[in-house]
Amino acid sequence: MEPLGPLREICLALPEVIERPSHGEPAWFVRGRRTFVMFADHHHDDRVAFWCAAPPGAQEEMTGAEPDRFFRPPYVGHRGWLGVYLDVPVDWDEIRAIVREAYRAVAPASLAARLQG
Repeated sequence: MEPLGPLREICLALPEVIERPSHGEPAWFVRGRRTFVMFADHHHDDRVAFWCAAPPGAQEEMTGAEPDRFFRPPYVGHRGWLGVYLDVPVDWDEIRAIVREAYRAVAPASLAARLQG
C-alpha cells in the first residue's frame, strides 16, 4: 500500500489542518502555521517515513525500544521530533495515535481539546 494516502487522510481529519508542500514534500499544518507532520519520501536516505512533533521523551523512548521502526530525524530531531518508517509493516491505528499526539503537541489548547480520546 502507498503510505501517503492513509497518512494524508489521518492528518486532514484533524481540526483546522491544511496540507501544503514544505521542502519538496507534503506537510500538514495546524491553522496553516504550525507544522506537525512532514512526509519523507526518500528525503535524506532510501527510506519512506514521516517526521512528526512528539511529546517530551517520546522520541528517546520509541527509538530506543524499536529502532527498526522509529528514528531521530535530521533537522528537527534535536527538538524532540520523531521519525516513523513507513516502509515496514505498519499498524495504521498506531500511526493514527502518533499523529494525534503530534497534533496535540503543536495545536492550541482549544483545538487539541476537540480530539476525542
